[in-house]
Amino acid sequence: MTITKNRDGSRLVVKLNGRLDTTTSPQLERTLLLDDIDEVIFDLTDLQYLASAGLRVLLTTQKKMNARKGTMVVKNANEMILEVFEMTGFSHVLTIEHD
Repeated sequence: MTITKNRDGSRLVVKLNGRLDTTTSPQLERTLLLDDIDEVIFDLTDLQYLASAGLRVLLTTQKKMNARKGTMVVKNANEMILEVFEMTGFSHVLTIEHD
């Protein structure tokens, strides 16, 4: 998986390319330094697969942002990943947008 991060002040855009699974989710977790971030945007345009370990990282990030009164948005998920969000109930927990 490739992780591309772009920071603009207190806004962090994280673009994921590949598979977010048990092998790659620790890599994402290590790179998410949120100390002075108020807004996180996950761009999933190029994410092909999302496993439960990846869902955990998204949920943990959402909880951290909620605790600091920040926001987190998931954008551009493909149909398969949207289905995973629906089946797991994450579609009710995460803010999911489409461009």
